[in-house]
Amino acid sequence: MRRSILTRSILKCSILTRSILTRSILKCSILKCSILKCIVFVILAGLALMTPANRTRAEDTVDLLLVLAADISRSVDAAKFKLQRDGYAAALTSPRVVGAIRSAPSGRIAICYVEWSGADAQTVVVDWTAIGTETEAQAFVGKILAAPRRFMERTAIGAAIDFSVQQFTRSPFKATRRVIDVSGDGTSNVGRSVTEARDGALAQGITINGLAILSEVPLPFNPQHTHPPGGLLKYYEDNVIGGPGAFALAADNHEAFPASVLSKLIKEIVLGPGQPVIE
Repeated sequence: MRRSILTRSILKCSILTRSILTRSILKCSILKCSILKCIVFVILAGLALMTPANRTRAEDTVDLLLVLAADISRSVDAAKFKLQRDGYAAALTSPRVVGAIRSAPSGRIAICYVEWSGADAQTVVVDWTAIGTETEAQAFVGKILAAPRRFMERTAIGAAIDFSVQQFTRSPFKATRRVIDVSGDGTSNVGRSVTEARDGALAQGITINGLAILSEVPLPFNPQHTHPPGGLLKYYEDNVIGGPGAFALAADNHEAFPASVLSKLIKEIVLGPGQPVIE
């Protein structure tokens, strides 16, 4: 009798223990499942927040916003036009330029390539692009080289500066410096005053650098266009460039353009002074 009672007690205890253990395991499984669901939820929420726009905001800081504004007025014939574009292509893909970009704090700059001529003749050839690697630089110059020539009119440097200033408002990137890099082979002879356009850009905290492309022989119909008093480099220094750290360089001719633009790009990337971040 006692053995029977003991056996039933042991059996009840075993069943009770098993039930408690089962409930405990179940609760633990539910808890683990809840924790797992929370982890999955957090991951999915994070991925949902990382939309293309947000990813852009997370990656949109660069060290320099640079507008390359290249003169393609009628004094730039087909041969000079090719030398000019090839010069930019060689300079932008140079290991020295890519190395200078990568040595900057963020390791990236953003470039907008513009070509200009007359008062109403400006175009964005390649829009704002972040460059931090040789592959990115090669893709950028590939677009430059593939684009058709749009203009062959007079020389409106003031209008080119105004157009370049407008491009900064469209940039998806932000940087501590904004620079317009104007290259050309003559003085401005149409459109808005160069100095007025320059001063307007400087008032917005934009720096303008210049590359004067010299000519050995003056234009027969307008010699002062390519050979103004004091020379074209002095004209750029007095009328075109301005802002913190601004400078002008000269290329002796279009054949010397690639080496000159290489030097200028490195100087702009490495030596430019810092300013408050532009949103």
